[in-house]
Amino acid sequence: IETHAYYLKLLCKTDPKGAVASRLVKYLLNNRKHASYWNSTRDTALCIEALADFMRASGEATPNLDIEIEIDGKVVKTVHVDEKNLFSFDNTFQIDGDALRGGKHTVSIRKKGSGPLYSNAYVSYFTKEDDIKAAGLEVKVERVYYKLIQDKGANENVVGDHGQAINQNKESYKREQIKNLDTLKSGDLVEIELVVHSKNDYEYIAIEDFKAAGFEPVDQRSGYVNAGIRAYRELRDDRVTFFVQSLARGSHSLTYRMRAEIPGKFSALPSKIYAMYAPELRGNADEIKVRIED
Repeated sequence: IETHAYYLKLLCKTDPKGAVASRLVKYLLNNRKHASYWNSTRDTALCIEALADFMRASGEATPNLDIEIEIDGKVVKTVHVDEKNLFSFDNTFQIDGDALRGGKHTVSIRKKGSGPLYSNAYVSYFTKEDDIKAAGLEVKVERVYYKLIQDKGANENVVGDHGQAINQNKESYKREQIKNLDTLKSGDLVEIELVVHSKNDYEYIAIEDFKAAGFEPVDQRSGYVNAGIRAYRELRDDRVTFFVQSLARGSHSLTYRMRAEIPGKFSALPSKIYAMYAPELRGNADEIKVRIED
């Protein structure tokens, strides 16, 4: 954090409006603890100083612009922004219910004048589609089901009480990937792997895996686990949730096991990943359907 803040202060003197400076601002904002402070009082002071320098150098604090929001070729809102109403102007436009018809829509945001303009778009909806697909930007999660087949011939040499070599059977499994609409037998052991992809370093991330109704977790007690990354695993009736305090950028894997029990055709809703204190940071995996036979 300290290095990024110092680098941002240097860019404020050379290239405050460049892409690198914008990425540094985004990094600092995304890595706040509880969305309000950084690792220490020193880091917090350095970040606030660097962000203040950035606002002064980039001209963000003194805008003078007019904004138009256009939907499908029709202007639906106009607003003027300057330094007097920078923190008080009406900065939202919302479409509810039947006003948003089915089909393709085009949203255009135009500005006239000086000063930067930032925008976000959020869609909240209920879907009836039968096969929900994966989605996500900054964080993503992939879910893979594996059938565990015991390798009965596996064994290993261990040291006995008197130093002698003892050959004993080793509990080992082979993984066979389960695809959508595949069939399992009641009693089959299944391993679920959740592969998490992160474009940044984040804190306080939750990963929820919704289980299919015909399965039950092998473990019965919640608690801390080292299942790829250290996390607190909570076993619930309809899902298994992992709480990760610190998620480094890159790809990580979490695993747990369930057993197929009840015959039938079942659907496992998509796994979800989201930041607990910044819910707009989120993603989901694919839905999967599995059949279980007696």
